[in-house]
Amino acid sequence: MPLRNSIAFVLAPDGRDAGVATAILAEVGIASEAKLNLDALVADLDRASCAVVTEEALLRWDRRGIAQWVERQPPWSDFPFILLSLRGSTPDQRLTDLLGNVTVLERPFHPSILANAVRSALRARRRQREVESHLAERQLTHERQALLIRELHHRVKNTLATVQGLLGATARSTRNVETFYHSFSDRIVSLGKTHNLLTEDYWQTAPLEDLLRNELGPYNDAEDKRIVFSGPPIELAADLAVPTGMAIHELTTNAAKHGALTKSDGRIHVTWSVSQNEGHRILCLDWVESGGPAVAPPQRKGFGSTLLQRVLAQQCNATVNIEYAETGVHFHMEAPLADERLVPSY
Repeated sequence: MPLRNSIAFVLAPDGRDAGVATAILAEVGIASEAKLNLDALVADLDRASCAVVTEEALLRWDRRGIAQWVERQPPWSDFPFILLSLRGSTPDQRLTDLLGNVTVLERPFHPSILANAVRSALRARRRQREVESHLAERQLTHERQALLIRELHHRVKNTLATVQGLLGATARSTRNVETFYHSFSDRIVSLGKTHNLLTEDYWQTAPLEDLLRNELGPYNDAEDKRIVFSGPPIELAADLAVPTGMAIHELTTNAAKHGALTKSDGRIHVTWSVSQNEGHRILCLDWVESGGPAVAPPQRKGFGSTLLQRVLAQQCNATVNIEYAETGVHFHMEAPLADERLVPSY
């Protein structure tokens, strides 16, 4: 696994120590960079994976900057330092306490000793970075799960309200129990299909074309293409997908009972596009029937008409227009599309 920022800094301002140390590390393939003073080292430590520092360098300059840097490390970090001391002397405890994660090497040393110490420090830093990545992933997963739970609560609440609305509206628009049962059951099945699509994307979005195929698929004939879809791939956010799926169900039901789907040469052409309005994306959808019986506006408003004309406008801020032309129903809808997902994609 490649190590990010796999470079060792060297702070050895006296004599040839810096040049010797960087040359030793270069010979074994370890990238290193000499720093001229302690402030320059501290200013760039975030770019390094370990630092080789001489005692005299730490004693010569103000150590408050490096003390603050060590203290401000995130919980996963324990930056490795290699302290070069003079042979026969006892390392200054103030310095080892200051650096924390420190390996002390006496000078002069064999080149392999320095190389091995730096390798160990780089390996330790790599493990710390792996812990950082793991913790970040766990935090992201936790946040995503919290969002999913919130979204699930929202969906359940909305679904129950939708079912309750379907129950009341269907009861008001039917005249006998059998008609009520079939109408209500069909609407619940349609709602379930939309929710199946939403659960595939963590209750976030559903493809518009899949919503259409759920309802119109059984009526489509691949040979004569009596039903045609035309439009770019569009993902509808849940709060738009549910009422749009219900609207498509009502349009399909009406076409099967009274419109284009009652005749073999009847046709339905559904087109959609996305436009921009003041920086917001707008879905434009048209449902056009032809080849069916002559159409006239309904004498009474049933649930389907109410859904198409009022529910979409109230719940989705949609603009809806229905034309009952003799050639067939023309349904036009314009609705704003959500710009962002609530739960990030996996």
